[in-house]
Amino acid sequence: MTSSDPTALPDPWHSLHELLAAMDAEIEQVYVQRGIEGVRPRFAYPLIRLAHTGPLTIRELAKSLGRTHSAISQTVTAMRKEGLVTSEPGPDARTRRIDLSERGRSLVPFLEAEWRATHATVAELDTEIPYAMTAVVEEVRRALERKPMRQRILHHLVEPPR
Repeated sequence: MTSSDPTALPDPWHSLHELLAAMDAEIEQVYVQRGIEGVRPRFAYPLIRLAHTGPLTIRELAKSLGRTHSAISQTVTAMRKEGLVTSEPGPDARTRRIDLSERGRSLVPFLEAEWRATHATVAELDTEIPYAMTAVVEEVRRALERKPMRQRILHHLVEPPR
């Protein structure tokens, strides 16, 4: 054990996580106000994609969305629980093909409209703040391409004596 608790210091990620959670909660409230229960903002992307591609395996869906297999698998499980998607055996015994249920399909037009409105809102926010969120994200991405996070952490890492 070290001499001081590093978690006692302010968490530099906290405000970002809190902001993203608050934004998602606001989007979810839009759904609730429209009478759409059990739908999370993270469901919109895969539901819209499935509407445009037809059934996909979890691996195919994850790849098309640029997400991990694990993340999409968890999202699909949650969407299945809410009756938004169905699954059936895929091309081999290890895979499942995911498709929209009738409920999921009926929500896609609204989700597409919300998606566009959310993108317009982000663009509007970008004009209201001194540093556009989209530009900051891209600048951080470029900085991490020059020197990856792992290298940066290792540079600062002081390992305890054994």
